[in-house]
Amino acid sequence: MSFLLPLLAVALGGIAIAVQAPLNAALARNLGAPLPAAAVSFGVGFVALVALSIATGTATYAKVTSVPLWQLAGGFLGAWYVWAVIWGIPTLGALTAIAALILGQMLGALALDAMGAFGLAVQPISWTRIAAAGLVAAGLVLSRL
Repeated sequence: MSFLLPLLAVALGGIAIAVQAPLNAALARNLGAPLPAAAVSFGVGFVALVALSIATGTATYAKVTSVPLWQLAGGFLGAWYVWAVIWGIPTLGALTAIAALILGQMLGALALDAMGAFGLAVQPISWTRIAAAGLVAAGLVLSRL
């Protein structure tokens, strides 16, 4: 049962991603380009997260100077994701864009789990995990028919 709350939080995060994509695409239309829309979206998120970390007493930003540089790559990868979805969603539509996003996440996750990358516990690639990604791939194809 201890997994239910995190599972719910992540599922709600998935809904947030689905809603965020067309909101950011609308922002891009109003700003005239995807890159400034991604920057504004990240700026709003940055302010929200700093405020929340201060409000909860977890603002430990001084430690950022001592972390390895590769650990900061998540910000770059997040920027790529936000820009790519803003750029692609007007052409693909929300369902296809999110299906492609989820397929990419699953393929990346399969590889990261198999390697035990970045401190993750190793999770071997199995036929059931491959089938899960295959079903998402099939859903992606179906979303375009």
